Amino acid sequence: MKQPFPVLCRRMSALALPIFVLLFSLALGAQQADSKLTGTLVDVQGRAVASATVKIENDATGAVKVTHADGNGLFSVDGLAAGQYTVEGSASGFANSSKTGVTLVAGQSVDVPLKLTVNSVTEQVTVNAGIDSVAAETAPSGGFIEERSAQSIVSNTYIENFTSPIADFGEIVQIVPGTFTESTNGVGLGQSKTYFRGFQDGDYNIDFDGIPFYDTNTPTHHSWAFFPAQWVGGVDFDRSPGTASTIGPTPFGGSIHLLSKPLTSEQDVRGTVSYGTWNTKLYDGAFNSGSFGLFGSPKKSNLFVDVHHMTSDGYQSFNFNLRNAGSLLYQYQFSPRTVLTGFAGIVQLNSNGPNIASSRCNLYGVSATGAYSCANANTASGLQPFTGAGLKFLLTNNSDPVSWFDYQYNRYQVPTDFEYVSLKTEFGKGWYLEVKPYTYNYDNGELYSNATPILDSTTPGVTNVGTASKPVYEYNGSKYYLGASIAPCDVQVVKKGIAALPCGIDKYNSYRKFGETAVLSQSSRLGTLRAGMWYEWADTNRHQYPSDPLNNWADQPLPKFNESFWTNSYQPFAEFEFHPTPQFNITAGTKFAAYTIDVLHHADDGATVGELTCPSTTAACSTTVTNTGSFTAWLPSLDFNYRLRPDWAIYAQVATGSVVPPSAVYDYNQTAESASTAIPQLVTPPKQQRSTTYQAGTVYKAQKFTLDADAYRIRFQNSYSGTIDNITGDVDQGDTIFFLQPSSITQGLEFETTAVLRKGLNLYLNATASNAFYQGALNAGTQAAPYLQQAPGGLWVASTPTDTEQQGLTYQGRGLDLGIFNHRVGEERVDNGQYHNQAIIAPFSTVNTYVNYTVRNRSIFDGTKVRLDATNLLDSHNIQSLSLAGGVQQLTIPGTGLTDQFNTNGPTPINGNDTPGLMAGRSFALSVTFGIAPRER
Repeated sequence: MKQPFPVLCRRMSALALPIFVLLFSLALGAQQADSKLTGTLVDVQGRAVASATVKIENDATGAVKVTHADGNGLFSVDGLAAGQYTVEGSASGFANSSKTGVTLVAGQSVDVPLKLTVNSVTEQVTVNAGIDSVAAETAPSGGFIEERSAQSIVSNTYIENFTSPIADFGEIVQIVPGTFTESTNGVGLGQSKTYFRGFQDGDYNIDFDGIPFYDTNTPTHHSWAFFPAQWVGGVDFDRSPGTASTIGPTPFGGSIHLLSKPLTSEQDVRGTVSYGTWNTKLYDGAFNSGSFGLFGSPKKSNLFVDVHHMTSDGYQSFNFNLRNAGSLLYQYQFSPRTVLTGFAGIVQLNSNGPNIASSRCNLYGVSATGAYSCANANTASGLQPFTGAGLKFLLTNNSDPVSWFDYQYNRYQVPTDFEYVSLKTEFGKGWYLEVKPYTYNYDNGELYSNATPILDSTTPGVTNVGTASKPVYEYNGSKYYLGASIAPCDVQVVKKGIAALPCGIDKYNSYRKFGETAVLSQSSRLGTLRAGMWYEWADTNRHQYPSDPLNNWADQPLPKFNESFWTNSYQPFAEFEFHPTPQFNITAGTKFAAYTIDVLHHADDGATVGELTCPSTTAACSTTVTNTGSFTAWLPSLDFNYRLRPDWAIYAQVATGSVVPPSAVYDYNQTAESASTAIPQLVTPPKQQRSTTYQAGTVYKAQKFTLDADAYRIRFQNSYSGTIDNITGDVDQGDTIFFLQPSSITQGLEFETTAVLRKGLNLYLNATASNAFYQGALNAGTQAAPYLQQAPGGLWVASTPTDTEQQGLTYQGRGLDLGIFNHRVGEERVDNGQYHNQAIIAPFSTVNTYVNYTVRNRSIFDGTKVRLDATNLLDSHNIQSLSLAGGVQQLTIPGTGLTDQFNTNGPTPINGNDTPGLMAGRSFALSVTFGIAPRER
């Protein structure tokens, strides 16, 4: 926790200082010392911290009084002179908590509540120091007076009372301004995608207790595979690249910092049973040891354990989910200055999610206005299979084993684990060190069907009515089944020169990472110096094999791709937080983002690197080829925070971010056309994409009202595209060349506010307004005769709403936690390949309600809770996302005959094979949490 900066008088010359202190002390002595300070010390769950030490310091004179809280955490000190005070509470096993700027008026009493947290696993950051704001303490989301960029803290109280018990972090962060999450199978029941400020998953960091986690092929995240809501104790959402000390592979758009559950001082046990819509069941057990000693030793240990089991049929048809998970958080306090923490979490997921999505025809049926067609001449009905199956349609039962929609042909298993050990210590004189080695693993094994009838050449009823060299297959006398051509799963089909089994894919993606974060800081009268480094090494294995579902998923000899790669990430950083005055902080720093990759490709069927030197594309071959890459970037940052008043601050920031290229940049044809031609090369590899963020904002924290507002402008580079050098005679002819897509400019306004309407009753509001356009040029000509075309104005960046709004009304008191939240997302645009603004997603809203009752009688059942949640209360089924199946209506550039790279003849026409992502329907969950705690509390 940051220490209060010395007042100005203490920095005067050695001669002036004693004179000033003497005169000021005499003046104070003439005043009546009849003011009083009272307060209560509690832990993060609101329980009294008995016998805590309270230190009260007069900011002007330095005079200190020390007292101790009683058995109920209460303290009282009278005989104080009017003036400004700093109040600090401390207790064994807890991190110190303080409030500065406490004002005492002569003859009056002031109450100062203090909340103590168990010594944290990460370096503490002072939040709203010196602020007595009921609104800030009870806000579901909000900034803090010390912030230097647009940040929102999502509280543990909000997570436990106003989110679903099966929520993932994507659902939790939807409370943050401008943030929205898409989930088609229901909250926490599938991979969700989160967006903010025009950034999609892969454009921002997510970490847990300061450790970045992400995929290795792209820096994206699995929302349901690592950290269930039961393990998340809060979120610090920074909508900026952060400072130099913000680590991770994508400090590009921002960082979502997930925090583990806070440890408590007293022992309790919680058991939760939950049942909800779609046969969703959750069983969870949580044990908090409180502070304890090993084998009779002093109470220096603390342990939190959580285990749970969840099953659900899911909103979508036959999209089953099963999750078993367990975590352990242990902390040992060697001394008040040195703390050791260890965390381990294991998750096992099973699901029936396919690799296909439901089409417009599946979901809505035949268009009543003829806006799109569902016709298919190869079915008995003349329509696409399962036309009009309904909004929940995804898969079918096992009654038709020939159908590729049969859920038995679509399943995957994902075991993960995540572990770290943290050692933090304070050396004295402001020096602080934290080191945190870690490891985690992701292991995704997936089997899924393609849109092909599931039949083998030996299946009864399957016959070849063609020839051996040009086979034509029928099933029971028909060349089609469910409108698709008969193609036996055990016979390779040649498409675009690639021979592959047609019916299924055996997919595997696995990685193990080892890394460490280290931070060394030193706080002095001038400010705080921070330096450190993040390092990570990862081992990845990925493949996709065309496979035969009817032959125990037997793979063909050569894959679509099969690769192993090893990556190293280095990020040394240094920054200095300069305190020119107690009210004014300036932070400047930089980090060096370095990333290396070494890829080993195995020969494949021609879909990726090709057969290399293998003699055949249909026989096993051990030939390999390697690629290496190295990417670096310097990422400076500069920001300031100025406190206009103790409860009002302004800030500004300019910061840079980057994102590493995906491993797919090496997935290009590396097979020579003949023995006499050169092997294609990667001539111009991509660099790290860069972003620059400019933003300014204000934070105001009155006792019953808060306001956080900011304005931002971001310029960020979009992804790279690759092309083949086709200039005849060019030295690089046939090689792959990468180029950047046009950049994006995103700018907007954001705010969030909490108002206390009456005791316990709060109104929460947030809103954003933004615009986001492309800026840059593309080559509409050829490589030999380039013709650069500038992006026209008005091309809106996809998945960037014009506006968002959220309203929340909560009541907390008398054991009740009641809440209703309405979240609206404004109009969005949709891309079709490289072409923008090809469709519009209309605005949509979601209403969620929560009713909680908690027993608060200090009995053995203290903390027992009954909760009823309703998600999507109005049962809306709006489109949240959209993939277009139709072709773009291209134009030519006037006077050139060249294809226009930006403009089209209107949007892409609606197509029956478009795949809309719909909001999951209304769901309810009734949960009971049984609490058992010591009676003597």
